[in-house]
Amino acid sequence: MRVELPPEPVHFVNRDEERRRAVRAVEEWQGRSRPLVLSLSGPGGLGKTELAFLIARTLCDRFPDGVRTVDLDDFRAGGELDPGEVLARLLVSLDVAPDLLERQFGARCRQYWNVTSARRLIVVVDNARYASEVVPLLPASGDSLVIVASHGPLYDLEDGAAVDMALPPLADPVATELLELVVRDPRLAADPAAARTMVQMCHGLPAALHVAGRWVRAHRVRPLPRLIADLRSQLDEKGVSSGVERVWDAAYRGLSAPAAALYRLLPDHPGPTFTQESATALLGQGPEAGQDALEELHRAGLLQLSATWQEEDGRMRLLGPLHAHAGRRARAHDARGESADARTRLLRWYVRQAQLADRYTAGRRLVVAELLDPVPGAPDVPLEDPRATDDLAVRAARTTRASRWLHAERHALYACVRRAHARGLDAEAVALCEPVWTHALDHPHQSDATEVFRLGVASAIRSGNLASIVRMRCQLARPLWEAGRLDEAGRELDGALSAVELLGESERDRKLHASAIEFRGMLNSARGDWNAAAVDFARSRDMHLTIPNPYGVLVQTYRLGEAHAELGDLAAARRLLSEAHAAAVADHRARMSARTGFVLGGVLRRLGRTDEARGLYRQSLEGARRRGSAFDQVRIHDAFAEMAGDEGLGAEAEEHRAAARDIRRRNGLLPPDPEDRR
Repeated sequence: MRVELPPEPVHFVNRDEERRRAVRAVEEWQGRSRPLVLSLSGPGGLGKTELAFLIARTLCDRFPDGVRTVDLDDFRAGGELDPGEVLARLLVSLDVAPDLLERQFGARCRQYWNVTSARRLIVVVDNARYASEVVPLLPASGDSLVIVASHGPLYDLEDGAAVDMALPPLADPVATELLELVVRDPRLAADPAAARTMVQMCHGLPAALHVAGRWVRAHRVRPLPRLIADLRSQLDEKGVSSGVERVWDAAYRGLSAPAAALYRLLPDHPGPTFTQESATALLGQGPEAGQDALEELHRAGLLQLSATWQEEDGRMRLLGPLHAHAGRRARAHDARGESADARTRLLRWYVRQAQLADRYTAGRRLVVAELLDPVPGAPDVPLEDPRATDDLAVRAARTTRASRWLHAERHALYACVRRAHARGLDAEAVALCEPVWTHALDHPHQSDATEVFRLGVASAIRSGNLASIVRMRCQLARPLWEAGRLDEAGRELDGALSAVELLGESERDRKLHASAIEFRGMLNSARGDWNAAAVDFARSRDMHLTIPNPYGVLVQTYRLGEAHAELGDLAAARRLLSEAHAAAVADHRARMSARTGFVLGGVLRRLGRTDEARGLYRQSLEGARRRGSAFDQVRIHDAFAEMAGDEGLGAEAEEHRAAARDIRRRNGLLPPDPEDRR
């Protein structure tokens, strides 16, 4: 049973009535057509998240399919939530293969309902702002429980399915108990009046009490009245009345210079979450200073880690109220352009890291932007070049790690493109669009990527760089035709082909010319005009042969073979695809080997050469299993089943159909078998 919960808090007091009420609500729930929702609401610092985890831990034995947690603030870009990404996080945590995630939001919702309809699980949703953000995340099972933490009550959740619990601040006696547990200092017992004053300064907010407790522990020699005087002397500027704000301000003023600088800079981080590496780049003082600053912020209570931060590549973030507080400290301090310098440094660091991840994911390929130099004080992410080893398993692992980095940092990369374009850093905007392209190939139908490519085109045009104009227009065309906007895609490619005529005769310019022709061929294939597509692929192939560019020849040979297969010229298709497949295998290109082998197998089957087709399908299936590609496994099982059916091999056909059906059902692409329902 998978339980995504952090260790129990060391100190947690009160909230007994809320926990009893939660247990009672679950016991009385009748298991209707939708799950029970427990809504915990109240301002920041009240301990809603910890209470949600405690309730989930108390009840998890009643829900055999485990506990999943999701923090919606991790999926906000510019304040806007990406609900499709939230569903993707939950689906993957429910063992859906990433390559079988539905692309469109509506289809992904149905996939989530299929996956959860026969399960009994707890879903903890943190930092919800509106009920509309929660509704798509409700499991399709009345036997499940959803616990939601939000700053305000979610009034528009359906009546009867939600139990709202508004959390009050801790009463003074309970708050005193918590402070004593956190501090364990005899000075509190020796001076109860001073302890009571400190408690009242925290306004019953557990977060403030924890920070105040750290303040007391950090100053073991000073008497309590002096500590209180120090706290009072460090209250925020006029107009600030929140107790937690005052305590955060006191904690901030107790930081070392590097930790205080990092705290001020973190609101400038472009993504909703950050890593140790990106925080170090933001600070710009080297890895040891970055590590020390992060540890100091955590000890001071100014940096909180999510429940799953360690298993998610150590990703961290500032909670909403802390993010706002850090921003206020930055505005009060930044008289010397500290933030502007840090933003530029971090932007260029992201460009370089994305370029490296792109190179390691896609291999050396045509790009128009040169690799940026290392950024002083900001070491590279520890990604490794797959081609630096002959071990194929190690190569695959390095490629996967680079690809995962691109996916994890996608929101930061999108934000960096926006920042670069807005600041007139056109070369950086174009350079970042190229890695975004690699990510978008594996994760199509993302509106953010289309917007980013539009900015890339605008930056390229503003810079007047012809090579960049060609590249960016081609990159924008693909998501447009994938969204069915064929005329818009055509206009972008017309612009690219006009610009390419003005390029020179360098090797890169000739590759760009061949690439633009290939893109026109892909648009023609999307239109169903395979004759025109074949002409374009053949022309692009000839251009790559002339350069010469062996990998370009391989790709165009594959595309031309696929076009001939669509046109029914199976002999030509077999010859071309055989050539492409042999080249991909010889060059150890696993993905291209799988693609060419599968399409070649289909052509051989149509030619009646089923033994050869079966061998290629078997190789493709083994490769798909090694790569963990559920998408490829499904389509290969489907092809196997169709071929076996044509041959009258009913048992073999049913075996493959059942295997494909099982993968689809496990991944929510089919409703669950009624026998699986509890």
